[in-house]
Amino acid sequence: MNIALTASDWVALLVHFMSLSLLAVGGAITTAPDMHRYLVQQQHWLTDSQFTSSIALAQAAPGPNVLFVALMGWNVGMNAATGLPSGAAPWTYGLLGVLVSMVGILVPSTTLTFAAARWGHQNREMRAVRAFKQGMAPIVIALLIATGWILATGQDGNFSDWRIWLLTAVTALLVWRTRIHMLWLLGAGAGLGAMGLV
Repeated sequence: MNIALTASDWVALLVHFMSLSLLAVGGAITTAPDMHRYLVQQQHWLTDSQFTSSIALAQAAPGPNVLFVALMGWNVGMNAATGLPSGAAPWTYGLLGVLVSMVGILVPSTTLTFAAARWGHQNREMRAVRAFKQGMAPIVIALLIATGWILATGQDGNFSDWRIWLLTAVTALLVWRTRIHMLWLLGAGAGLGAMGLV
């Protein structure tokens, strides 16, 4: 994929990730639907496969959940460097993409979380603070469902593969009702995929 990014495009990417950072109530993954809308559908800076691969790779790798944002930034930078001569330029653009996306997604939410946590701890007995904490739970769940929806429907919004939906329902039920570790479920899904069953 070959795209051309100007300085204003990089600033727009930074500002967009900064705004998403303040909405990332359940973590950065809850903003994936809007990232998809912005990066894939609106700006065409990433393909559907680059988007979903960034999330899948980051979730499979050890480390923090937010790594998928760095991979998206890397892919945007590498796509912007596609038309340039080989050498240091593609790596430079890739690292610029990582820097812009990670600063954008981390700095605002970290600053807000630090300030709010201090204030919330000092005022933890206030009724409004307790009500806020209880009211945020349904919002986080809805954002996670929206992220799952985007990832499950994939590139074409096809719902015809019943095996994937059955596997999703069984996995959700097992997570909800048992104490099976998530890594076993991920391994089982990978094994079923390797055998061609899903």
